[in-house]
Amino acid sequence: MTRSLPSLFRSREPFATVLLRRCALCALLFSLLLLAPLAQSAQVDNVRLWAAPDHARLVFDLSGHAEADIFLLDDPRRLVIDLDDSGLNTELSSLNLDGSAITAVRSGVRDGNGLRVVLELSREVEPRHFTLPPNDQYGHRLVLDMEYPGESAVENPIDPIEAMIREQEIVAGRGRAQGAESPSRGGADTALASQPAAPHPRRDIIIAIDPGHGGEDPGAIGPGGTREKDVVMEISRRLQRLVDDTDGFRAVMIRDGDYYIGLRQRTRIAREQKADFFVSIHADAFNSPRPNGSSVYALSQRGATSETAQWLAASENQADLIGGVDGNLSLNDKDEVLRGVLLDLTMTATLNDSLAIGGQVLDQLGRVNRLHKSRVEQAGFMVLKSPDIPSLLIETGFISNPDEERRLRDSGHQQQMAESIFAGMRSHFHSNPPPASLLAWQRDNQRSPSGNEYRIQPGDTLSQIAARHGVPVGQLKQANELNGDVIRVGQVLRIPRS
Repeated sequence: MTRSLPSLFRSREPFATVLLRRCALCALLFSLLLLAPLAQSAQVDNVRLWAAPDHARLVFDLSGHAEADIFLLDDPRRLVIDLDDSGLNTELSSLNLDGSAITAVRSGVRDGNGLRVVLELSREVEPRHFTLPPNDQYGHRLVLDMEYPGESAVENPIDPIEAMIREQEIVAGRGRAQGAESPSRGGADTALASQPAAPHPRRDIIIAIDPGHGGEDPGAIGPGGTREKDVVMEISRRLQRLVDDTDGFRAVMIRDGDYYIGLRQRTRIAREQKADFFVSIHADAFNSPRPNGSSVYALSQRGATSETAQWLAASENQADLIGGVDGNLSLNDKDEVLRGVLLDLTMTATLNDSLAIGGQVLDQLGRVNRLHKSRVEQAGFMVLKSPDIPSLLIETGFISNPDEERRLRDSGHQQQMAESIFAGMRSHFHSNPPPASLLAWQRDNQRSPSGNEYRIQPGDTLSQIAARHGVPVGQLKQANELNGDVIRVGQVLRIPRS
């Protein structure tokens, strides 16, 4: 039986030529099959670590989108990051692990074409991770946050006794603002009026200092490459030293290193530390190099007071997108929860205090720098939305202006900015000291009571003082804005005319 020859042998071209052509085609197809997965894989081009007191953030810069499988192992404690169809294009040995829970980093190939990164840990962590799309600063990223259970976000948290005293003041202030100081509240007031005056605690006034941005969020970048996060940290640390070196004041740094904190978390830390005042330090930027000067912002109830303020509010609030928190940050004062807070009279009183302090800070800033606006602006910055802490956001200058960028880098100018900010705050609190503070004690003990005033002595009760001067307890409390708070030895009460 005769069998037909294969087509290869029936070709009119020389056998060797056809064979070479087909071998080359096969080799090309084979190489394309090998390279296809590599072309689709996401390479890890860089790894960055940001260490904070209560967490660490590890960021993988990727050449493309990649999903990760992350899990913990024990004995020894490890955290494993698996990336399918990925490779490593950077040196992990150069990663600075100082201040973090990571003691060592290892990597290897997984399942032939995947990447496994293993973090050796010194303590328990609670991991969470998410991916971020490219933005102006970075490409695709995998972000791994490792929370440290039980750790405080600040270096030196407030003393529990001071926290209790401050909480009593907050409750009393909230009651005063809401008009709850009725003279006919019954047994609770009667019992309070019979309590002997307590010793004056002479507590420090807590100033929460928030250097804006941080970590993978550099903030605005000037034409000379100056990063906002670096400038505002320098000014904030100078402000911290001024506060801590002044009797009756104490600073709490919301961020004390190069790491990112979410905008909501910044105000949460200030509230946990019972801050009397919150100041967030920033440096402006605009799409033109011409604008310059310092600005002071308080929260607005009805949104921004100018188009510039509205633009800046949106710009600053988008920091949470860069920092990796959820992007639901529309802050046009339209959500029901915020509207309810702003309608509360507590917020109204806080806003009034914010504007008063802001005016004094603005006056001091005007002595060392040009002012971009001559009055306190109001906008919907997230970090200003604490209901019972007077808060300001200070734009120290326009980093997008070349001349102002140079000044913001200058240590002498940074010191002047810090001194001006603190001078405005200190002036306000000397005139309006919190009742249990050292400044309040000094004010009451450095002056003699006038004819319609009385200095509280050891053993005095509110009911005795009221009876002695022939006024109802409720009227005495109302005249001195006392609401559920104890009276203190050395405190000066105004005696209302009956």
